[in-house]
Amino acid sequence: MDSKTAIKVENLYKSFGKGDAYISVIEGASFEVQKGELVALVAPSGAGKTTLLMMIGCVEDPTSGSIWLGDEKVYDGKWLTKETRRIRREKIGFIFQAHYLIPFLNIIENVTLVPQTNGVSKEQSEKEALELLKYFDIEDKARSMPSELSGGQNQRAAIARALANKPQIILADEPTAALDTKRSVDVVKMLKKIATEQNVAVIMVTHDEAMLPLCDRVLTIENKKVVSKKSDKTKIL
Repeated sequence: MDSKTAIKVENLYKSFGKGDAYISVIEGASFEVQKGELVALVAPSGAGKTTLLMMIGCVEDPTSGSIWLGDEKVYDGKWLTKETRRIRREKIGFIFQAHYLIPFLNIIENVTLVPQTNGVSKEQSEKEALELLKYFDIEDKARSMPSELSGGQNQRAAIARALANKPQIILADEPTAALDTKRSVDVVKMLKKIATEQNVAVIMVTHDEAMLPLCDRVLTIENKKVVSKKSDKTKIL
């Protein structure tokens, strides 16, 4: 696979149930996402956006097809490793609509949790976490509890946590849904900055069309197929 490609999906299918309960969600999805690219994923409710994201994230089992993450083929009709948890820890950062910070840990403890689980020393993980928090302009909140931060600050902390394991890929599921327009724009611009400066591929599920001009490209799900479209940069906010 091309060294610039972070995600490659080929002929991916996903269905649920059998017989009268059978539902087909994704049929033959094929696309690539490059390193340094911020891609929006939009579709009507129930069309399979989150399901597609979770398949790429090695959380949801596809029905058939193939998935590459970086230079590793992780799925080909079945998972090619029993260690999907390892893939998630090493390759992927997740960001959700709710920040899901652990409420009884302070911000730096939240950010360092995964690196320390991966064997990084406390000293090194805290040093890198402080650099991330400085990057997101919340270094002064490192010893604060999530309950002491605003919604936007907590979301920035959640993004820092997603970056703490130095992922190749960030999967963001409606990361701005709980934020007002200004904070939403700030978060999406931040995701674009991360993609560009850290050479990370970002897929962001969103229902907010106002965010699309800030993205490099838009993936849509139409008639159970994934279609790639250029972002209309003329509508930048």
